Amino acid sequence: MHSTDSSISQDRLKFSIRSSGGSPEALGSREFLRSNTLGAYSSSTLCGCGTRRYHGLLVGATHPPVGRVVALSTVMEQVRADGRVMDLATNEFDGAMSPEGYRWLDSVTDGVAVEWTYRLGEALELRKRLLLSPEQNAVVLRYDIDGEFDTLTLRPFTNLRDFHALRHKSGSHFDVRTISNGMSIAADWMMDRPLSLLAPGTEATIDPQWWYGLRYRIDLFRGQDGHEDLYSPGTFTATCSGRYTTVELTANLDEPAALEFDAILAAQTRQRETLLDVLATDDPDPTEQRLALSASSYLVTRPTPSRGDGKSILAGFPWFADWGRDTFLALPGVLLSTGRMDEARDVLATYVEFLSEGMIPNRFDDYGGEPHYNNMDASLWFILAADRYLRAGGDEAFGREVLLPACREIVEHYRAGTMFEIHAEPDGLLAGGNASTQLTWMDAKFNSEAITPRYGKAVEINALWYFAHRMIAERTREVEFVNEAERIAAAFNEQFWCDHLNGLVDCILPDGTRDESIRPNQIFAASLPFSPLSAERQARVVDTVRRHLLTPMGLRSLSPSDNRYRRHYGESWESRERAYHQGTVWGWLIGPFIEAMLRVDPTAQAEAREYLLPLAAHLDEACIHHVSEIFDGDAPHAPHGCCAQAWSTAELLRAWQLTAR
Repeated sequence: MHSTDSSISQDRLKFSIRSSGGSPEALGSREFLRSNTLGAYSSSTLCGCGTRRYHGLLVGATHPPVGRVVALSTVMEQVRADGRVMDLATNEFDGAMSPEGYRWLDSVTDGVAVEWTYRLGEALELRKRLLLSPEQNAVVLRYDIDGEFDTLTLRPFTNLRDFHALRHKSGSHFDVRTISNGMSIAADWMMDRPLSLLAPGTEATIDPQWWYGLRYRIDLFRGQDGHEDLYSPGTFTATCSGRYTTVELTANLDEPAALEFDAILAAQTRQRETLLDVLATDDPDPTEQRLALSASSYLVTRPTPSRGDGKSILAGFPWFADWGRDTFLALPGVLLSTGRMDEARDVLATYVEFLSEGMIPNRFDDYGGEPHYNNMDASLWFILAADRYLRAGGDEAFGREVLLPACREIVEHYRAGTMFEIHAEPDGLLAGGNASTQLTWMDAKFNSEAITPRYGKAVEINALWYFAHRMIAERTREVEFVNEAERIAAAFNEQFWCDHLNGLVDCILPDGTRDESIRPNQIFAASLPFSPLSAERQARVVDTVRRHLLTPMGLRSLSPSDNRYRRHYGESWESRERAYHQGTVWGWLIGPFIEAMLRVDPTAQAEAREYLLPLAAHLDEACIHHVSEIFDGDAPHAPHGCCAQAWSTAELLRAWQLTAR
């Protein structure tokens, strides 16, 4: 088995996993991730074995930050030396691993570049490093060989398919052509967007091959099709050029041009140092540094109606695009916690351009279509993020001229009534939706069934609604908003408080029925900067949430005492949807819990930090340096969903900083 070593070194951040011939199961359970502002990414397991359809050394964004395609699936390397043939790649098929390159793997280092070191003999070592271009749909692999060998052969595999899909040989067509320093490959459905493969100094040979039936174990666990055929257009062969030999392979979906590895490495090293300088102290915190760097992975460029360089935040890797709710829940940790005020302003400005009838988009379309507005809370999370931005020292003129008018527009439309039956009731509380809509973050549906129906008056929606009025009142001093906030607070306490629950009901349906499920949504009534509850009631909410919902990995979405509680996430689409918000643990909720806990008891920082340590340890597990989307409700709380989730990573960083003050 392998051991784990994490350390901050002179290059500011370095994470190593020593394998010494470790098992593919251990290496294959950990993933690396590199992303850029286009929305492109590179991700696979540490041993290089693909376990998801979404894995690829280059997953390009053809309509940034969406339209993503798996362009370079993997590269299979073969070294010939002293009459031996050593295959360094690792693939899984039903019942077999082939090749078993992990046996040669000595270490994997996740620093500025992702680096694999292979020990091929006493006097032969191969080091492979990967860098994703920060500005192109392109990746470069550099091979440095120390010692004498006969040949190094690189066989790249490219599927050029939508990253949600799978490819099989039947019905597939590729066009392969020779170009300077390499070859160009176009696929059936995107002939106008060929992939160039370039390796200067090698012998490029067009030699098409299909490998059949590769197995993706995570897809199969999720109840999906998990087998794919991979296509290779040919090979690149290098021969030994002395004691040290270097080969670079570029895969570029934008243009047939090779990347300069050293230039990208230097630029990304400087970028990381600049980001970490914001956190500079006499005693650097390794966890804070790791989280700050990983949080930056989610920031992308999002074209707007007025400009092409707006900014947004991807909800998670490997499959999410940018969602309004996720963006504004993640923004404080991703950008404000790391001092990136200009980018935070750009994200807020981007979404203001898409504001429609008081509605912030629920999500942007995966294929560049019109935004989807089916939500009730993204606009309210926007108001919270705007407030946090201004409190963190954001541009006051931008606040007056852009943010406050947008916040007022949201409140006015919500009061009068807008899309999806969203409106203010006569008592001042906010209601919306119907039995067939899912407008809050608990939005799971199976076929047409809403798993957690929360239409009517939802508790966190109304806590945010109260906060929105208080925020505008504080910044405008308008009596109207002060009075309305007081009216909302009175109705909130009267209708949501429940003595026998020692907390708040989750939702009030249009017929007046109170949903007394013990859920984490009530924590926001204690965590928001303005609360409609008394200090005593805030403390009781924190106590109830702690007793029923707190786990080492975040908050459960439903109390285990509820007969609908799901202990495990499930292995089919239906079981996953039914478990998603019925007991599954959400890592991002640790942020509001810690904030509420410290608001109730500012002296509890040491205890609060203890609650964060298991999630900090998780940074060495599923996707290195990132926090997963969800975890099983029951111990040992196995991770599921997206392996790198923006709001999970961001809220851990924000909570980590809160407990250090």
